[in-house]
Amino acid sequence: MSPMTTQTSPAEGTPAAPEGIDLPNVTAWLAERTDLTPPLTFSLVAGGRSNITYTIADAAGRRFVLRRPPMGHLLPSAHDMAREHRLMDALKDSPVPVPRLVGLCQDPAVNERDFYVMHFLDGVVVRDVEIGRSFTPEIRTRMSNELIDTLCALHRVDIDAVGLGDLAKRGGYIERQIKRWSGQWEQSKTRELPLIDRVRDTLAARAPDQALTTIAHGDYRLSNCMMDPAGPVAGVLDWELCTLGDPMADLAGLLGYWYDPTIPDPKGDNETTSLEGFLPLEELAGRYAEEMGVSLELVAYYRAFAAWRLACIGEGVYARYVNGQQGSQDEELDLDAYLESVTRRVYRAAEFLGLPTT
Repeated sequence: MSPMTTQTSPAEGTPAAPEGIDLPNVTAWLAERTDLTPPLTFSLVAGGRSNITYTIADAAGRRFVLRRPPMGHLLPSAHDMAREHRLMDALKDSPVPVPRLVGLCQDPAVNERDFYVMHFLDGVVVRDVEIGRSFTPEIRTRMSNELIDTLCALHRVDIDAVGLGDLAKRGGYIERQIKRWSGQWEQSKTRELPLIDRVRDTLAARAPDQALTTIAHGDYRLSNCMMDPAGPVAGVLDWELCTLGDPMADLAGLLGYWYDPTIPDPKGDNETTSLEGFLPLEELAGRYAEEMGVSLELVAYYRAFAAWRLACIGEGVYARYVNGQQGSQDEELDLDAYLESVTRRVYRAAEFLGLPTT
């Protein structure tokens, strides 16, 4: 993680909490659950587009991570801290690496909104191309393989054995997701974009039968994992969108964030994974298909679904930034470029489906 500079009180010369943290209350809550030495220093982690993440350090150098929802009005069912906490707690003894949890707080008197705290996980989040360049091509290749192996491990988890059998309905994943994100689009959209409706209707009409039901992370990608500098996945992060569903949607989501030479001017993970050593997109998908024993025949459909869904999610992120709900972030988001990226995802989804875009 790359924490941003902590705010400081010039009058007292002591650390002050960033927006979204009630310093006395959160300190007291943590003191009941951990050995710590006040005062606590909070740093807002750069780059978060949904839930807000902070690193915490005490006077003795112990470190933790706190997650809470954005400020202000939230859409129904979004930003569920208890769900994230439940998922990581359920997977703590599984082959899927997750951070070690401290606890969940659902008392609004403590910090206004639900939050949870986990122990700081050593490693690196490869969140931009400069970080990616710090690794050798051999390490990048290992990261590619480890990302797929960890995704396969997640999709092999026995959902009943880990206590997640009642997390969601087991069937109809695509239909459920289309309904959910169509509703979110309608509640958060900032402009009319008729193509998103045409893509939605086509996805609904062509929805394949769900062959498997697994844990579906919902946002699995390189920059949502803490990586060991040697290449393995040290921890899978950001479980906000996780549910029970179709594992092919997770693969398609990962592919949507992977370098594709047909897309000009790649950004974010797409740019990072263009570096030498990261597996080509087709090899990445092929490794998953071989390990899981599945066909990639419908991968274009799932990639269309993933792109359309990310467009709906992206519109909500844009709306929250415009409304000032993401806190005071030193890392400025180019709102015009971000809005354009939402539109590009809709067009990309239409291309995967063979739909006209005019």
